[in-house]
Amino acid sequence: MAASAPAGARSGVTARQRLRAWMLEGLSDMAKHQQGPHAGPVSAHRGQRWWRVMCLTGVDYFSTLGYQPGIAALAAGLLSPIATVVLVLVTLAGALPVYRRVAEESPHGQGSIAMLERLLSFWKGKLFVLTLLGFAATDFLITITLSAADAATHLVENPHLTSALHNGQMTITLILVALLGAVFLKGFLEAMGVAIVLVGLYLGLNVVVVAAGLWHVATAAHVVTDWSHALTAEHGSVPAMIGVALLVFPKLALGLSGFETGVAVMPHIEGDPDDTEERPRGRIRGAKKLLTTAAVIMSVFLIITSFITTLLIPEQAFRPGGSANGRALAYLAHEYLGSAFGTVYDISTIAILWFAGASAMAGLLNLMPQYLPRYGMAPHWARAVRPMVLVFILIAFLVTWIFNADVDAQGGAYATGVLVLISSAAIAVTIAARRARERGWTIGFAAISVVFLYTTVANVIERPDGVKIGACFIAGIILVSFLSRLARAFELRVAGVVLDPMAERFIRDIAHRKIRFIANEPDQRDLAEYRDKLEQIRTDNDLPVDDDFIFVEVTVGDPSEFESELRVHGEVMHGRYRVLCLESSTISNALAALLLHARDMTGQRPHIYFEWTEGSPFAQFLRFFLFGQGEVAPVTREVLREAEPDRSRRPRVHVG
Repeated sequence: MAASAPAGARSGVTARQRLRAWMLEGLSDMAKHQQGPHAGPVSAHRGQRWWRVMCLTGVDYFSTLGYQPGIAALAAGLLSPIATVVLVLVTLAGALPVYRRVAEESPHGQGSIAMLERLLSFWKGKLFVLTLLGFAATDFLITITLSAADAATHLVENPHLTSALHNGQMTITLILVALLGAVFLKGFLEAMGVAIVLVGLYLGLNVVVVAAGLWHVATAAHVVTDWSHALTAEHGSVPAMIGVALLVFPKLALGLSGFETGVAVMPHIEGDPDDTEERPRGRIRGAKKLLTTAAVIMSVFLIITSFITTLLIPEQAFRPGGSANGRALAYLAHEYLGSAFGTVYDISTIAILWFAGASAMAGLLNLMPQYLPRYGMAPHWARAVRPMVLVFILIAFLVTWIFNADVDAQGGAYATGVLVLISSAAIAVTIAARRARERGWTIGFAAISVVFLYTTVANVIERPDGVKIGACFIAGIILVSFLSRLARAFELRVAGVVLDPMAERFIRDIAHRKIRFIANEPDQRDLAEYRDKLEQIRTDNDLPVDDDFIFVEVTVGDPSEFESELRVHGEVMHGRYRVLCLESSTISNALAALLLHARDMTGQRPHIYFEWTEGSPFAQFLRFFLFGQGEVAPVTREVLREAEPDRSRRPRVHVG
């Protein structure tokens, strides 16, 4: 009996270890491109054909056919086809060129955010990126919850199921969100396989519905005449029609979704055999094909569906509570192709709307690990797919509960997130074109930026709740990010230590005696500075005059950076003082990394000597947290304690 308990305990530990290994499996599956800009060739098997990835992004983009014709009809009425043409022109002449340029400038899935990140440094750059990530989270997470809620609405409003499911909107939405998470917990390739089937089926069924609609328009010629007469009577002239169409265009902005996701999942597109992470020409070419093909397919469908739904569906059916509200094409499928086909179409629409969140989930899983862990603003497991899936699904549950699974209530936040990201992308490519001295493209992209900024402002004025929701996401990301960075403040934040030949010679030479370093804050760097510092350290620590020392000086670069490679340069000052020069985001972490590297290189425990810094400990900690300086000695010791639990192997820290 006594022996059985440890065996059971061991079995329990093994089970936990298996669960942990499964959760962290493929820690970098979603971010292979994070190997760095100098990574070697990227083999083609690491990615998927561009059209397969297009299906993953297309479950979001193409699924808007389920509700976009209804939105256009409510916003523009009889002008719906003309307003949709304006939307298509903005898509093909505005959003598409912008994101084709984004694919060139940022081929690693970081999107336009990475392009704008380069404009700012220090903490203001990080806060700017976190703000854009907040809008990206708004866009992607609301895509998950809104699409699931819309799928639930189609299910509840199906004529065969209305009586049985009329009170089940919330429950059905939560189940659909959970099922989406389960697919991604299973694996990314499985999610892509489901997307390909759903997109192929949905587009095929829409071709049938469109063909049936066009046939009825052609055989009932009076509907075109009636529509044109009513349009002329309501608006008078063609210029007036175009003017009104331009004014209502911002209400159709949901039809622009999908572009940011398209560039966010670029790393999953296979490239040429000779592609490198620095120059992935094949991946960029595939991304451009993806964006262009998706935009053209969607544009054709939007124009035709807005035309046939406006002509064939009574106006009152589009209104809230109407049989075509949010499901115009499903209405036509039931009306002209029968109940059986209509039910199949409903099932297809529900499935693609449910899985529309897959492209958003893929975007989140690729985008967030690119920034937050690199900033030190997320735990290490944030680079793994499955833990992040659970986090995003839990947040989606919360959002669904807050909005009571209401599609209309989430529409403003969704449109705001989409438009802010597209506007930022347009501004980013304008700046990129200007820096490249491409005058024509600069003017063109600037004009596109103005259009999208106008659309964003108009949307915010009409539906300010979108900005409020986005602000909540931004505040949440910033708060969690800073708490995470605070919790990781004492990590050894150095990716590697590289010594130049002089620095390596200094350390190997002093290792024949005892390795003693003096931490020195570089000031004038004159003879008196080093002489006085050495004398003070010897006096404070009662060290013999003949002991050998090496000075260590750290220059703080960008203190907002969390992790970087440490390069050490050795030089001799004034013909007698050996100095190791380091550049890092924090002094303490750089010194701790150097000490551990010297220990591992020589097999000896180094000693380092400091002076106490005057001032409040709390103020000094804030200086360390924000500016990488502060009270260096105790923080260096704490970083060493975190990095090396064995006291017998830990480098020694002395303070006088």
